[in-house]
Order: sequence, then structure tokens, then C-alpha cells
Amino acid sequence: MQWYYASEGKQHGPVGEVDLRELIRAGKLDAESLVWREGMGDWQPLGKVDDLATALATPEPEAVPDEPEAGSPYQPPAAPVGQSVTPAVGQDIPNYLWQAIVVALLCSPIFGIIAIVYAAKVDSLKRAGNLAAAQDASKKAKMWCWVAVGVSIVVTVLLMAVGAFGEASGNF
Repeated sequence: MQWYYASEGKQHGPVGEVDLRELIRAGKLDAESLVWREGMGDWQPLGKVDDLATALATPEPEAVPDEPEAGSPYQPPAAPVGQSVTPAVGQDIPNYLWQAIVVALLCSPIFGIIAIVYAAKVDSLKRAGNLAAAQDASKKAKMWCWVAVGVSIVVTVLLMAVGAFGEASGNF
């Protein structure tokens, strides 16, 4: 909602309600200052406007900036709470969770658990609207699944070779 106000004999505005409350808190406007917004018949003293009269009595808390501070690792959500952001058409992001569980149970528990951790992040990142991070977690989950399978194959081949060598030398 846009407000206009009179100060030092001049009309100012439009300003948002947050900015107007900041002027009140800073002491630049008082109960006698005239204000107007669309829908009001005429200019009125600030103290008689119900929407703003409370700002005269109690200080407003600091406004939260829309943009994160420089260096902040947090980003505002891409969608309101309760709404999910769907990936663009043709951009289905798999989570590889069942594959990670299988490789953790059958191939390599260590690398499988790492894959499970990344796989578990994919859906929550998609819901938060952070599609780039969801894609990255999906790629890492897939990579760790393949690492677990590869390590399992290499270990199996080595054990078979050691067993065959031991049997051939009679030490078995």
C-alpha cells in the first residue's frame, strides 16, 4: 500500500508502509503529521489513522531485508511455504535413493551411506526450489553409487585372484 505524507510544508511520496513506519520511528513524523493513501477521503493526522497510530506508541522491529546479506549462505525460498517448485519440462531430477540403499547393503556400506546422504537431499532441495543444488546432489548420489559398485567389483576380483593364487601354490 502506497502512502503520501506532508513534511516541512511539502508533499512526499509515494512510500511503502514499512518506509512510512521507519519515518515515524525516526521521529520525522508525529501524530499531527498529515498522511493520505488511496481509499481515504482526505488527508488526516497520522494519530487518527488506525493502521499507523500503533506505530506512534510502539517502536517497530527492524525490517528484514529482501536480499540476503553479502556472504550469507542462505537464499530466500523460490516458492511460498507449502508450495513446491516443479522442475522445468524435461528436467526430472532423480534421487537414486533405492540404488544407494542397494549398494549400501550389497556392495560397499561406506560408499553406499555417502550415496544415501546425497540421495536423501534431492527431494527436499527440489521442494525448496533450489534446483541447481538438487541436480548437484543427484549427480553426487549417482557417482557414489557407481563408486560403491566399482570398489565392490575390484575387491571381488582381487579376492578371487588371491584365492586362485593360494590354491595354485598349495597354501590353501
